[in-house]
Amino acid sequence: MEGSEAIEIVGPHGSVQLTQGLIVAQRHVHMTVADAKDFGVENGQVVSVKVHGDRAVIFENVVVRVDDKFALDMHVDVEEGNAAGLGIGAWGELVG
Repeated sequence: MEGSEAIEIVGPHGSVQLTQGLIVAQRHVHMTVADAKDFGVENGQVVSVKVHGDRAVIFENVVVRVDDKFALDMHVDVEEGNAAGLGIGAWGELVG
């Protein structure tokens, strides 16, 4: 994105310099058309999702993304996932 700050991303296999275009994706949940029908939601709708576990939390402003190419899965950023103690097998429910 024009006007964004330059950043260097360093990983286990090297680094890359980005001069523009860095974004933080909005939290979202992917689902198939059938899943959306079962949950009573539509593509682009904004919902809340309660995740369960020792550090249960409700994520608000979660965008629903519907496509038959998707598998049911929710995406949050690393900091949000860590704060909620999420890992493999974490689960949640739509609450609004």
